[in-house]
Amino acid sequence: MNARDDEKPLALPALYEQVAERLRARIYAHELAPGAWIDEQALADEFGISRTPLREALKVLAAEGLVVLKPRRGCYVAQLSERDLDEIFPVLALLEGHAAEQACRRLSSADFARLEALHAELERHAAAHDTDRFFEANQAFHNALQSLAGNRWLSQLIDDTRKFLKLTRRDSLRLEGRIEQSLAEHRQLLAALARRDAAAVCQAMQAHILSGRAALAQLLTQS
Repeated sequence: MNARDDEKPLALPALYEQVAERLRARIYAHELAPGAWIDEQALADEFGISRTPLREALKVLAAEGLVVLKPRRGCYVAQLSERDLDEIFPVLALLEGHAAEQACRRLSSADFARLEALHAELERHAAAHDTDRFFEANQAFHNALQSLAGNRWLSQLIDDTRKFLKLTRRDSLRLEGRIEQSLAEHRQLLAALARRDAAAVCQAMQAHILSGRAALAQLLTQS
């Protein structure tokens, strides 16, 4: 059967979107460090493109809050201030707490088994002192709860808020004792989920998120 005349082939991602994704990955990996000046010409040469798609990509990242465009000074990787962190973490705690509570109310035995498997990964990576894999498994656990909540608007708000915290959040796991503390918080959360205690799940998640902020504050005082 022929395709409908009014249907067009799906387009590949625009060049500037591909560039934005590459830069986003470098920012999250701290290859482009917070506060660093972005050398547009060097990046354009590296990617083998003109500066036009690069600038369009930077506009996308600026809209996401990952870079800051300064007139006559160029573009810089965003650097979260103490005030930013103090304002963002309580908001994220409320959002993720609500998502975890809703997930608990919808939780099936199969869903809980999946969460247990993700938690087992956290346990393994903590025992191996593998910070990077612990971070990724932790994100997978949170994403699973977020998905189980079944609220796409809430999910979008959480994703948008997390974009900013990715600039700093992984760093707190390198603080001595933080992985063990985070793991203990996850155990409390999983225990509340096992009991299907939605209120306790919400409280445990909120405390877990705010504990991450406290760890960052401690890390900053040591630097």
